Amino acid sequence: MIKIKVSNLSNGNYDYDFEGDVSDINVSEPYSGKFFTTVTLSKYDSQIILDSETRIKANLNCDRCNKEFSSDIVSKYRMIYLFRQNIENENDDTTDVIYLHPDADKIELDKDIRDFAVLAVPMKKLCLEDCKGLCPRCGKNLNEDSCDCKDQISDPRWEQLKQLIVKNKLK
Repeated sequence: MIKIKVSNLSNGNYDYDFEGDVSDINVSEPYSGKFFTTVTLSKYDSQIILDSETRIKANLNCDRCNKEFSSDIVSKYRMIYLFRQNIENENDDTTDVIYLHPDADKIELDKDIRDFAVLAVPMKKLCLEDCKGLCPRCGKNLNEDSCDCKDQISDPRWEQLKQLIVKNKLK
């Protein structure tokens, strides 16, 4: 468990570094290896502001060319902890605010690190920013070599329109 003891901290800024295996924060594919988390904690009388950045290596498949590649996924988040005496029904999952009892002695980070790491996986996974993908006709990876496929065969229903375009260009 990744915890920060806050009960004895005086007001001020604190930096923490955590390192561990991905299984420690309960994440699996596509993540592998170790995670590295840097936390900056700012403690005030009535609140704690926590900024976190986590780096984890992920093994992904490119969405365009289906090539396996490895990438560092970075997740950043900010969480605000407010000290409140009466905390019933005040935890709201839609905000980044957590209410703590003033006698709380620690903050557990594993769940937040895990949740934000899972959300950091990109929707479109690309091996290269300008990945050319696969040829739709022969399936050749266009990043490695060009293919000899003929330009796209057009739908015969569009032939008359193409002839009009050619005529207009000649005028």
